[in-house]
Amino acid sequence: MRTSRLQLLAAAGVAVASLALTACQDGTGTRDEGASASQAPEESPSGSGGNGSTANGSGGSGGDASGSGDSGSKGSSAGTSDGSEDAPATFNPCNGANTGVTAAPVSRPVNHMLITVKNTGAKNCDLTYYPVLRFDEMQWVPQPIEDSKPQAVVTLGPGESAYAGVVLSAADGSGSGGATGKKLTVGFQARTPNSDGGPAAIPSLPAKGVYYDSSLTVTYWQSSMDDALAY
Repeated sequence: MRTSRLQLLAAAGVAVASLALTACQDGTGTRDEGASASQAPEESPSGSGGNGSTANGSGGSGGDASGSGDSGSKGSSAGTSDGSEDAPATFNPCNGANTGVTAAPVSRPVNHMLITVKNTGAKNCDLTYYPVLRFDEMQWVPQPIEDSKPQAVVTLGPGESAYAGVVLSAADGSGSGGATGKKLTVGFQARTPNSDGGPAAIPSLPAKGVYYDSSLTVTYWQSSMDDALAY
């Protein structure tokens, strides 16, 4: 019995010594858990590093933003291109080369003649200002009727027509220097007044000719026949 007791005590002493030795080697067993808890924040930067890679992912979004930037610059180019398309088309004057021109006296108003220009080309053309008229070898240029000036340049699509009215002579006979014209030349203007708009047209006149005097004036080009004969 005594021997058994001694053996039991010895075994208990060994167990205590064993526990003490383990505590000595760890320094502190509970701080070991604290250490792992303190290591968790250390993993947090690494977790931030993970966020950093998400930031890199954001950087990837930045890459998308730069991609958007590229798209934006393409959009700008397209805008400029659109802008170019949306701008006025290249000026293309109507003239004797791309139109058919007729000149015919009308019964009303009296002493008036109507000039008609029809676009015979395949694309739009522009009629600026007024026709420059010349009968035979006439040395002066009939002046325009300023009240007839339209708000915009008349543009003709293929097959479309425009008009100008000509006051040939004063209805009350107050004009001077009357003459009968046998040949009429219709000149066209370009972008600026009195500039050359291209080949002139020579429409046919009645066989007896057309009488005119110093009252000879002409309207600006009009889209409507009625407007051309309203002066």
